[in-house]
Amino acid sequence: MTKSDPTTAAPAMPAIDDLLCFAIYSNGHAFNQLYRPLLSAIGLTYPQYLVMVALWGRDGRSVKELGDELFLDSSTLTPLLKRMEKAGLIVRARSTEDERKVTIRLTPQGEALKQRAAHIPGCIADVVGIDAQDVKTLQHTLVTIRDRVKAKV
Repeated sequence: MTKSDPTTAAPAMPAIDDLLCFAIYSNGHAFNQLYRPLLSAIGLTYPQYLVMVALWGRDGRSVKELGDELFLDSSTLTPLLKRMEKAGLIVRARSTEDERKVTIRLTPQGEALKQRAAHIPGCIADVVGIDAQDVKTLQHTLVTIRDRVKAKV
């Protein structure tokens, strides 16, 4: 180990508010807090809500397909799906052709929950307070950043 030279200044670090990663992280935290009471009222956590939104969009997906879309690995997704199945929202079924493949389907109760959740996007839009075009632009920018980062890790 070498001694540091006291005459050499450490490089300046940006302020926390100047870090893009912190802006993204803190927004994620703020959104989780915003969603919590809305989702609690319908008995879902945020990750469960994301699963439901994906299934409401296209039912009958494999665990792998859901994991890919939601950026969740199976070790995170499987316990989540088991809890959702126990709550009566989904059913998990192994493929008869390939027992490694598990398909997720909504139950009638899970499908009916869509009605109770229909107001949530509007509530979020009201709080965010930016027009639809700006939302699309922001989403595109964030997805581009995410995909670039994912390509490097």
